[in-house]
Amino acid sequence: MRRPATARWPQRRAYAALDLGTNNCRLLIAKPEGDGFVVIDAFSRIVRLGEGLAASGRLSDAAIERAISALSVCAEKLKRRHVTLARSVATEACRRASNGREFIERVYRETGIALDIITAEEEARLAVMGCHALLEPGDGPALVFDIGGGSTELVLVETEGGSPRIVDWLSAPWGVVSLTEHEPEASNPDLATRMEAYARMKQRVHESFASFAARLPTHPGADIRLLGTSGTVTTLASLYLELSSYDRSVIDGLIVPSAAMRKISDRLSRMTLAERQTQPCIGAERADLVVAGCGILEAIIDIWPAERLGVADRGIREGILRRLMARDGKPK
Repeated sequence: MRRPATARWPQRRAYAALDLGTNNCRLLIAKPEGDGFVVIDAFSRIVRLGEGLAASGRLSDAAIERAISALSVCAEKLKRRHVTLARSVATEACRRASNGREFIERVYRETGIALDIITAEEEARLAVMGCHALLEPGDGPALVFDIGGGSTELVLVETEGGSPRIVDWLSAPWGVVSLTEHEPEASNPDLATRMEAYARMKQRVHESFASFAARLPTHPGADIRLLGTSGTVTTLASLYLELSSYDRSVIDGLIVPSAAMRKISDRLSRMTLAERQTQPCIGAERADLVVAGCGILEAIIDIWPAERLGVADRGIREGILRRLMARDGKPK
């Protein structure tokens, strides 16, 4: 029986979670409802904060301006929705940039948003907390992954007893932005050149996964499960369903054959940049980055050959919200 929201949440406070990644700025504002929450406002914008970071080691002026512009929108939403408790986090780009702390201080001065640069381990834990409910039922081990802009988190979990228990994890230094910048020839007009670059992408990722792959169960059984949360998997799932425009309601929780995702990845890697730009749910903003995401996804399926892939349009922000509400809802 669902517990009435008013029994535990008499004031129906508004909570917020903001995730500033290497590629995107995302905000969720929600109010508790029963044992979960209902979203009352959201915001997402591609800011490419990590653009050029691999070469310079710094956040560029242009990237900083894009991020602050998006964060200013978030600040207005937080004020308008009367948010009483929020957490804002920054991930790989700010962890790696020599001017990351300087950027964080400027964000606070100009927007009032206090960004917390979280560790890769906490990033992985929050992602699992936010999306584990979408894991297929089963007794076998599960691999949850988050393909970001500057890194990819892999988390091996056991789910006996209901709640996931993290067995092992890895944060690999390749995301869609960092990998694209290291292999720009993936958008070369020549097909052979593109395919060579794509092969190098997959090899780079495989090498970064090697230590983690060696620790994975050698005979995990037939019921292993795989769940991904990222723009890569949601975009490829949209192409699998042949959607004309993105629809979260049919993507979040979708189960797709892994072989189908491989086939879509191969098809995208062979397309020219212009051809990818015309694909529904990709467009100009993601066309140059999606191939790197495909290469990372294929490398994940190589080391964890589950027959099906679960798709989650939820992750770090939802994990933050659940943690905030759980802490705030405890009896004083």
